[in-house]
Amino acid sequence: MSLLNGKRGVILGVANEHSIAWACAKACAAEGAALLLNYLGESQERRVRKLIEEIPDAHVFPCDVSKDEEIAAFFDFAAKVWGRIDFVVHSVAYADRQDLVGKFVDTSRSNFAMALDISAYSFVAVSRAAAALMPNGGSILTMTYYGSEKALPNYNIMGVAKAALEASARYLAADLGPKNIRVNCVSPGPLKTLSASAISGLWAMLEVTQRHAPLRRNVTQDEAAKTALYLLSDLASGVTGEVVHVDAGYHILGMYGLGDATAE
Repeated sequence: MSLLNGKRGVILGVANEHSIAWACAKACAAEGAALLLNYLGESQERRVRKLIEEIPDAHVFPCDVSKDEEIAAFFDFAAKVWGRIDFVVHSVAYADRQDLVGKFVDTSRSNFAMALDISAYSFVAVSRAAAALMPNGGSILTMTYYGSEKALPNYNIMGVAKAALEASARYLAADLGPKNIRVNCVSPGPLKTLSASAISGLWAMLEVTQRHAPLRRNVTQDEAAKTALYLLSDLASGVTGEVVHVDAGYHILGMYGLGDATAE
């Protein structure tokens, strides 16, 4: 039996074919899920509609997660189409490109607020709207990164936003658990995506991970999607409030790469 047969889910954050969200959409559709995807603006709408030609039964609807009224309209559309939903994948983050180079201390107040709003608070707002359509419980997950746990060069405000995102997931898990709604985070290693391309030094991050991660390689969007699929399915029925790393083991390391023999 397919893992998500009969399930109805929302995927937020598909920008193009390289998006983690798109890998999640393909994985969920392959396991029997009906899907609703969002888009932001006309150019993204064209890309998303072209992609879902691979998923003929998928729906699309506009949603800017920085606007409460658009979140409300999006989930109203889901309610009209299906009546209920079973899962949400939130793969949305944003920071001004100038804040992803140089020093975190130079982040402006307005850019700090914007990054936290779009990258962290949107998960709270989306979860609240989604929970109202989950009378029988469900699964909500978001995408984070190791920069939430350690200070990484150039990741800056996005690391702070991801830390807030992970904390939000724990509090949401506590709030929504009595309704049998699970809330988790997937933490992939660095990936070549449209949003990641804004980070100065992305190629160095990829190279360092490949050189030192226990598996001696980077991960793929499909590997992140397979972990998402597990968390969305009943296989993870007892898992909530977790951050699941999919980074070839890089997060377990300490001072590797400093030239000592154990790093060879």
